[in-house]
Amino acid sequence: MQELENIVSDAEHAFKAVRTLPELDQVKARFLGKQGVLSELRKGLAKVSAEERPILGARFNSLKTEIESLLERRKHDINTEALQKRLDNEKIDVTLPGRKQSLGGLHPVTRTLNRVTDLFSTMGFSVASGPEIEDDYYNFTSLNQPEDHPARSMHDTFYLEGEQHLLRTHTSPIQIRYMEEHEPPIRIVAPGRVYRVDSDATHSPMFHQIEGLWVDDRATFADLKGTVREFLRRFFENDDLEVRFRPSYFPFTEPSAEIDMTFKDGWLEIGGCGMVHPKVLRNVNIDTERFQGFAFGMGLDRLAMLRYGVSDLRLFFENDLRFLSQFSD
Repeated sequence: MQELENIVSDAEHAFKAVRTLPELDQVKARFLGKQGVLSELRKGLAKVSAEERPILGARFNSLKTEIESLLERRKHDINTEALQKRLDNEKIDVTLPGRKQSLGGLHPVTRTLNRVTDLFSTMGFSVASGPEIEDDYYNFTSLNQPEDHPARSMHDTFYLEGEQHLLRTHTSPIQIRYMEEHEPPIRIVAPGRVYRVDSDATHSPMFHQIEGLWVDDRATFADLKGTVREFLRRFFENDDLEVRFRPSYFPFTEPSAEIDMTFKDGWLEIGGCGMVHPKVLRNVNIDTERFQGFAFGMGLDRLAMLRYGVSDLRLFFENDLRFLSQFSD
């Protein structure tokens, strides 16, 4: 049984030659498997004499234990080498400076909204809100817009299919809802998203608007002019900013005016305004013999464009981080 004396050294050399666990399993089967070297040698024990069989059997078991020990040692070494290689590849250099976590910032339209509402708050206005999905009454009828008014055309307004509802075209319905629930004196601004079928460099199907409403027993057109002029001068931080009011027409105000301000070498329209039409006040059960009021409206996106020098309204809504990051603090 000379083979028993050489099998341990053969196994040791074979185990050391492999580098991976799958390869080691193949070598293990060669020595310890059912068809392996040791199994074949065990069969030879039946041919020896009865006196030698216990001695060779004990030696056989000792060698088998030694081979199994060599196998486990090589398996441990392979696992250790693999772990060390992984650590080398995935190690982190703790001496490097930490990477600063990038922080987001408010959208320029949101920044403009916050600035506008803060300014009006200092002038005594409260902020009111309302639903973006409105019905025909609040969006049109209550605001003295008859059924044949152009704004009711489906080419100009987003109607919801199968319902008498639409995406509001202005924030004026907020004023109606507020006046239904509150008695004069009323002084509010109503900011929010509005929707119209329009899209170009200065218009978007969805845009932002802010409207103001002041109703009491002595509100005048002079108060309207002073309020709008003071707001624009504070917003643009220009005490010399000139503001003019051009006669115009809106169904919910009478008299009505367009608001212009000086811009570069000329005039720029910035919004609309007027004294609240008596029919609108009567629709919300406000006594027009005792109370009157004025209203105004401006585009928040237009204000943001002017304040930040942006020439194309669509840039605000394309979500290009290269553009938006310019407005982060």
